[in-house]
Amino acid sequence: MTLNGKEQARLVVLGRVDRGELTAVAAAELLGVSERQVRRVLAAYRRDGAAAVAHGNRGRASPRALDAELRARVVALARGPYAGCNHQHLSELLAEREGITLSRSVLRRTLLSAGVASPRPRRAPKHRRRRDRMPQEGLLLQIDGSRHRWLGADGPFWTLIGAIDDATGTVPHALFRAQEDAHGYFLLLERIVTAPRYGRPVAVYRDRHGIFERSTAEPETLAEQLAGKREPTQFGRLLEELGVRAIAARSPQAKGRIERLWGTFQDRLVAELLLAEARTLDDANRVLGGFLPRFNARFGVPPEQAGTAYRRLAADAVAAQLFCFKYAATVGNDNTVRFGGQRLQLAPGPGGRSYARATVEVHERLDGRVAVFHRGACLATTAAPLEAPALRARRAPRPRLPAPIHFRRPTVPTPARSGR
Repeated sequence: MTLNGKEQARLVVLGRVDRGELTAVAAAELLGVSERQVRRVLAAYRRDGAAAVAHGNRGRASPRALDAELRARVVALARGPYAGCNHQHLSELLAEREGITLSRSVLRRTLLSAGVASPRPRRAPKHRRRRDRMPQEGLLLQIDGSRHRWLGADGPFWTLIGAIDDATGTVPHALFRAQEDAHGYFLLLERIVTAPRYGRPVAVYRDRHGIFERSTAEPETLAEQLAGKREPTQFGRLLEELGVRAIAARSPQAKGRIERLWGTFQDRLVAELLLAEARTLDDANRVLGGFLPRFNARFGVPPEQAGTAYRRLAADAVAAQLFCFKYAATVGNDNTVRFGGQRLQLAPGPGGRSYARATVEVHERLDGRVAVFHRGACLATTAAPLEAPALRARRAPRPRLPAPIHFRRPTVPTPARSGR
């Protein structure tokens, strides 16, 4: 049985728990399940091996899934006569007045997937305490961006995008960007994953920025409705392909380790940038490259367990095909693909094959180059010639004639008639 990236990451965590290198509590946080579930899956893993991490219902529709007609009716009622009711109240009204019995959790998931949020979300106050570090480096990276005047009070606002290892408190990589963007996070993760010292972490801890997840208020596309799930963002798709689990923080306090890191950087790094007389983003990134090793040596702590949980890329993996933005496109009848204001001409396939009307995947790489893939194979492309403008007969403009001059006949007074 072939395991997907999520199941492979779960297999790694279960293996470490089985060898005593990781506690069930830490494994539960990494996998996003309860400690009891970890122990249950661990027992199945010891009995059945790697097959235990694959879900038994894979490929089968849930017998408890809502019928599409009922789902549409519930959403219409929530937006129509029952608009403004919170989820608990709405579930009671549907049972009393419409004969539709749904639990609050099922109703909540149904409405949130359709972009209907509860007007009065309520959360009980929770006691907070500092979470223990992960026992080994590479198990969890916290990633975030900090917008600040890094060149002093009179300097421009830049965003420092970085990651901190939860076990050691060291920063494997960081970079300055003009603003917080997906391109910057792609570069960050690429430098970490491809570095000889590091690799793929087991999980990343991030906030709920639109770079990482799509808003529930955004309407679903037709393809998403048919698939029954929302399409991930470009960064979410990258994490899935790398087999890295994404854990969303529910508050700034939850990612306090990297928030405290930014406070330290806004003190020490600003001073170093001013001392180095940095003026541009390139200058700042050069200073940052020399600052990070000294910072890690000064503030890093030894992990509880030796070794590393970072995983290397597969031998046949091509980094350029992972760390890129991917878009679906349809080939035109003339075997051209339109993308970003440019047209790419596809070369004939084997035996002079045409790709007209085929669906291809366009890769926009981090260096700006574009590649086109069809069924996993990279197609040869060239810049397509410009389209000739459509010619049509045009009516020649008529010459403007001067306006005619009208001469008025002089008025002759009529002699008065004498009476008889």
